[in-house]
Amino acid sequence: MTLNGDVVCLVPLEIGHVDALCEVGFDAEIWRWMPKGVRDRGSMQAWVEEALTAQSAGSAIPFATTIRETGEVIGSTRFMNIDMAHRRAEIGATWITPAWQRSRVNTEAKYLMFRYAFEKQQWRRVEFKTSSQNIKSRAAILRLGATEEGTFRKHMIQEDGSNRDTVYFSIVDDEWPAVKARLEAAFERGGVRG
Repeated sequence: MTLNGDVVCLVPLEIGHVDALCEVGFDAEIWRWMPKGVRDRGSMQAWVEEALTAQSAGSAIPFATTIRETGEVIGSTRFMNIDMAHRRAEIGATWITPAWQRSRVNTEAKYLMFRYAFEKQQWRRVEFKTSSQNIKSRAAILRLGATEEGTFRKHMIQEDGSNRDTVYFSIVDDEWPAVKARLEAAFERGGVRG
């Protein structure tokens, strides 16, 4: 399954993407707020293999984020923690190389994922979570139209042993028509940033 937008294309993640992801994915800021970082080819390959294992188990749909016009790989995202019984999933493990951050890319990628989630899968809920300290990510999730639901204290242990409080957000199916209209209007105006 490929999700095509005007600028971005989300293509099914495969092991063959490891080298391209390595070319754009070693900036320490990308991984600063993630529970586990990627610093070399081995850890990038392990990261991709973990996503593909979750896909085989039916709990994830991972993508390589590419520029539609050129096919350039600029990051990755996925549906994860898929719960078909309750018709919900999380969008996470998202990263974009710094050169494409604060552009239309992230917003358009999320829009494509929302359309798939709410219109194709008929999911009732799409969740997001991020570190309470990741102010940029929190603001970006709110700009998408998500509702902040609360903070899970001491939710994760970071690689360095520190605690991570995690903020949860969601968009539910009842909200999707208004979120969709707002995002599409922003795309039309050219007023979209990631």
